[in-house]
Amino acid sequence: MAATSVFMATPVARLTTQHLRKNINFSVVRCISQDQQSSTDSSKTPAAPTPPPKNKFSDVLAFSGPAPERINGRLAMIGFVSAMAVELSSGQDVFAQISHGGVPAFVATSLVLSLASLVTLFKGVRAESKSSGLMTSDAELWNGRAAMLGLVALAFTEYVTGSALI
Repeated sequence: MAATSVFMATPVARLTTQHLRKNINFSVVRCISQDQQSSTDSSKTPAAPTPPPKNKFSDVLAFSGPAPERINGRLAMIGFVSAMAVELSSGQDVFAQISHGGVPAFVATSLVLSLASLVTLFKGVRAESKSSGLMTSDAELWNGRAAMLGLVALAFTEYVTGSALI
């Protein structure tokens, strides 16, 4: 929890320099964190925690916003694992999977995962605040990036070779 600072200026006695013959006022500035101030100032009651701010649509889905890479990474992770599982079980390559009824399943999965991700982002909940230990938000981003590259590499390899990878 980050503490906010409160600056207080305390006047100090007027000092005079003999050789400049000017009066100079000095003041001491003290920096007190909000936690220290509340412990020294017992008359104030602590404020209730504020709910996280709700985000605008344009902020969440902006190019540098939290949603695009995270959602694309989640979809790529699901897509890569699904493509490899179907390929192992039936021997169909990615293009055969898409041409034999894979588009409706892809669209449905994309809509469900995108809406589930957007609901929490619009409420102001960030993945960084909920991650700890081994399952961090950075690990999710890197796994999503690897899955995006893996899915493209899988499709490219199968296109070049003309057959399923496995």
